[in-house]
Amino acid sequence: MDIVIFVISLVASFVFALGGIGGAIVLIPILISLGIPVDIARPAGLFNNMMSMTGATVSNIKHKRLDIKAGIPIIVTSFLFAIVGAWGSKFISEKVILIIFIFFLLFSGFMFLFHKNKRKEGYRTDVPYVSLSVIGAIAGLMSGILGIGGGGIISPLMLMAGFDPKKSAVITAFVVPFSSLSGFLTYWIIGNIDWKLLIIVSVAGYIGASLGTAFMQKRLDAEAVKKILAVILLLMAVKLLFHVL
Repeated sequence: MDIVIFVISLVASFVFALGGIGGAIVLIPILISLGIPVDIARPAGLFNNMMSMTGATVSNIKHKRLDIKAGIPIIVTSFLFAIVGAWGSKFISEKVILIIFIFFLLFSGFMFLFHKNKRKEGYRTDVPYVSLSVIGAIAGLMSGILGIGGGGIISPLMLMAGFDPKKSAVITAFVVPFSSLSGFLTYWIIGNIDWKLLIIVSVAGYIGASLGTAFMQKRLDAEAVKKILAVILLLMAVKLLFHVL
């Protein structure tokens, strides 16, 4: 089982590093389907995101792809609201959390699949601090509740705001470790931690995301990134729906 989880985490981190999202968005439903309790799977997913997206960000900084100014407002609000979401999750039933997760996956998937950039001047290059702060707050809240790091919210919302998908992926990868860290620390305080599971998913996550980020920047264009993520997210939503039913 440990080897299976390592391989799944490696592949998930590689694939979702293509969009800067972090593999927790798919890793958590898979862990749940393998019989791991939701309360254990969520902090494991957050820790995987923290390690995998740290690896991706190191690669992005090294190759000068990161716009740090655009990431700061999202980091601040997502970090704070992830704490609120993690504490609030104690009062939400497992079934409700899974249903929220399904809607979250559907929203993100359809956004990546169908959203078109309508700005005549092309993708935006400015830094709208208020909009980015709101995106961070929403992402942080969802991150804490679901244990996903918020990347699946940040990327599609930045897409709606007019940012280039590849730039959004780089910024999201920069933000996710911070929102994941605050949510993880809250779960640690609560006591829902399996350290062996954390080590397995984090090592695999770091390796997978580092490779995925390098592949995305060299081999894929923005539209290809969107379509790959959309298909995977929608498939996971369907899989999780059958689990709930």
